[in-house]
Amino acid sequence: MRLAQIFLILTLVFALFSCSENPIETIDLSGEWQFQMDPDDRGERENWFEKDFSETVQLPGSMVENGKGYDVALKTKWTGSILQPDWFQDPNYAPYEDSLDIKFPFWLQPEKKYTGAAWYNKKITIPENWIERTVFLNLERVHWQSAIWINSKKVDKQNSLATPHIYNISSFLKTGENVISICIDNRTKDIDVGENSHSISDHTQSNWNGIVGNVSLQSKRKTYIENIEVYPDIHKKTATIKLNVFNASVENLSVKAFVSARLKNTGQNIEKKIFDFGIVPGQNILKMIFDLGEDAQLWDEFHPNVYELTVSLKNKQLLDKKTVDFGLREFGNNGRRFEINGRPVFLRGTLECAIFPKTGYPPTRIAPWEKVFTAVKNHGLNHVRFHSWCPPEAAFEAADKMGIYLQVECSSWANQSTQLGSGFPVDDFIWEESRHIVQEYGNHPSFVMMAYGNEPGGPRYSEFLSEFVNYWKGKDDRRVYTGASGWPALQENDFHVLPQPRIQGWGEELNSIINSQRPSTDFDWSDRLPDDGIPVVSHEIGQWCVYPNFKEIEKYSGVLKPKNFELFRESLNAHHMGELADSFLLASGKLQALCYKADIEAALRTPGFAGFQLLDLHDFPGQGTALVGILDPFWEEKGYISPEEYRRFCNTTVPLARLEKRIFTEGEILNATIEVAHFGEQAFENINPLWELKEKENTIAEGTLGGQKIPLGNTTQLGQVQVQFQKENRPRKLTLEVTIGDFVNSWGIWVYPENNSAQNESVKVVEKLDKTTVQYLKDGGKVLLSLGQGKTTPDMGGNIGVGFSSIFWNTAWTNNQKPHTLGILCNPEHPALELFPTEFYSSWQWQDAMSHADAIQLDSFPKDLKPIVRIVDNWVTNRRLALIFETKVGEGSLLISGADIVNNLENRPEARQLRISLLNYTKSDKFNPAIQLPEKQIKAILK
Repeated sequence: MRLAQIFLILTLVFALFSCSENPIETIDLSGEWQFQMDPDDRGERENWFEKDFSETVQLPGSMVENGKGYDVALKTKWTGSILQPDWFQDPNYAPYEDSLDIKFPFWLQPEKKYTGAAWYNKKITIPENWIERTVFLNLERVHWQSAIWINSKKVDKQNSLATPHIYNISSFLKTGENVISICIDNRTKDIDVGENSHSISDHTQSNWNGIVGNVSLQSKRKTYIENIEVYPDIHKKTATIKLNVFNASVENLSVKAFVSARLKNTGQNIEKKIFDFGIVPGQNILKMIFDLGEDAQLWDEFHPNVYELTVSLKNKQLLDKKTVDFGLREFGNNGRRFEINGRPVFLRGTLECAIFPKTGYPPTRIAPWEKVFTAVKNHGLNHVRFHSWCPPEAAFEAADKMGIYLQVECSSWANQSTQLGSGFPVDDFIWEESRHIVQEYGNHPSFVMMAYGNEPGGPRYSEFLSEFVNYWKGKDDRRVYTGASGWPALQENDFHVLPQPRIQGWGEELNSIINSQRPSTDFDWSDRLPDDGIPVVSHEIGQWCVYPNFKEIEKYSGVLKPKNFELFRESLNAHHMGELADSFLLASGKLQALCYKADIEAALRTPGFAGFQLLDLHDFPGQGTALVGILDPFWEEKGYISPEEYRRFCNTTVPLARLEKRIFTEGEILNATIEVAHFGEQAFENINPLWELKEKENTIAEGTLGGQKIPLGNTTQLGQVQVQFQKENRPRKLTLEVTIGDFVNSWGIWVYPENNSAQNESVKVVEKLDKTTVQYLKDGGKVLLSLGQGKTTPDMGGNIGVGFSSIFWNTAWTNNQKPHTLGILCNPEHPALELFPTEFYSSWQWQDAMSHADAIQLDSFPKDLKPIVRIVDNWVTNRRLALIFETKVGEGSLLISGADIVNNLENRPEARQLRISLLNYTKSDKFNPAIQLPEKQIKAILK
């Protein structure tokens, strides 16, 4: 006998011997399956579970990954609200719509689209020894409803969007060849969880059809462990174990439970414990307390110590073996604060809205989630909220490992298309989904918060959610609960997630703090919190947009394509500004980062605040295209702010300065109250905060606030900074920088000369073009035309909502809420701005101008006319907009400012200084416009 044959025989003998000792055996069902779409629901009537299909697909996978479905067309039925159903007739989109190459503007576009039933059939071989065992069909991440037939007999159906569909198919199998048929339906015909829920909506992950995780058969002995629940006690350093055991035999049994654990990051083993039990036929619940020892390690964001717990159930043989992860931690409330293991926690969070642009569905492997959570931590965050969906097991495992606090929701945004608490099928679905989620993922230490879902609708949602919260608070104390994200603030809640504490709210438009109030850093949300003493996390703060990064298009190598970006790029090119795409991205990105800094610092300044949830750290590609991330949908940087820069204002420890204003006149005194938000691992016992006032790299003033003990918490006052600005008769930008150990933060301030009433007598400053002024221009005069809000005709820019901030969410989804623009773009070295220090983008010194301005639309003007200061328009309209531009009129020269630089100047130092800078330019030889415009075209701008 040859050596290879001997080796093969020994291998088979060893495998058989091992199999006899192994209580669990698995058949991997991944690979090729027969496939057929069933758009007319004929399959069950016509016994498709007995058919051989000519088409095949690969599982795990989605239909679109397998090239199945229909081409996208104008009449494609989408899952998700479209606020402009006739979008292709909109003049902003119509020029770029092609019936043969649809470019859908509101979200990423799948290569194929199908909503309905689809059948997946596979022939398998069952070993003889499996017939006396309990066999489960495991389907991880099914979308959405699955119905199962085994050998032409219907087993059951399931519809969880969050957890694996697991079927006991023991009684349906036979030895030898068997046929498994799975009908998957991704419609909402039976249960409407809300058409915009991120668990199902085309807005983000896409409403795909398929199975994308583990697909397998698992056989167990007749007595097996159904589930393990682990309840840690940090004070006793123990874990109470609740073992759900099913005994399929007809006999009472005496069993031993062998419990062991190891610390996964160190490999440290905990001494094995043995517990004796008697079990009866059917369901059994066995409880035991497992001592973790005096040196047991706690789990939190700084020390994510994860224990792997293994329970082996034995009789005369090994009946079953199951392993789960858990952490020794306690997450709860102490007044308005969250605490973990008795230490204060401030949640610095972002949403994850099921955004997976390559696959269209969430990953079921750990590595992709490690990329997500690495980006989260790199930007100083410690928390992720899953908006109206629940991630797969792999996300929890990665969060456990990396110390991320998760808020999980029950796959629903019951609004718009449905209601909560009104007796609709979604009510029962929420109850079942919550039980599935807690049973499947409840041991994970990262799973610290839970809600039904997002922003409920209906007349009775409060009653429903009160019952929901009370049930789970009494059922499982391993996490905290709230009814919903957004509202209502129920008295039963462990915590609230509310939209009031943020600098721009839905519908505030130009009346928000950031757009209507003078630049400062001395406000917080103390007056926006309910007085019930319950922790408040701010709901979906930020939502600040940035111009699209068209270089991102090449990243979309999967099933979702950025046809919206292609459309926007074509529009920009059609408006003769294609070369400015990168500049628009960078300028609007700098403004976006400024807005996020203001939002986050306000939260950190608020006494007793529990945290914030950003919408979002990365882009949200749906709901009209909401480019709200400093990262793209792939969790990668866009190039205008680094993680290190972001962590200056978003971190465990953030120095803060309260400034009543940021714009000063020479001779005034800067008064800054310095404080800190410190939620690190431990208090600072003796640390010396430093401050410095700089002009570029030159130090103007500096000092120390003395040795300090800084406790955990925020609003800890460190001292005052006072500096009087000397009279140097020159405008300048200064930076106030505060350093606390390794943590640094800074704020720009601007100082302008006191005597800034200088005039240029050779230049007329006017607010309208009357006959005298026009003749003066024609005769070779110089004119500075100052406009302002309401001065420009609607067709020439007067209908454009100009504000200081970036666009909130996007205009397509907010019914065109203002502002409509993305800040300014300019050349800081242009001589017109010589006495108005600026970067190429909007910073706080532009807040006044943008709050007193109309945009001037230049689309009808020669394309060679280049504004001195551009306004960056919305990516949908891509209009050529100016804040300041110049032109020849007759023999004269005209400088036009869309911002008011004439009125109320005594209270507007920025406007005074901008006026001086523009007048200084007009008297120079450099004021020599190259483009000639007729009088009629200029007058068309003015109302």
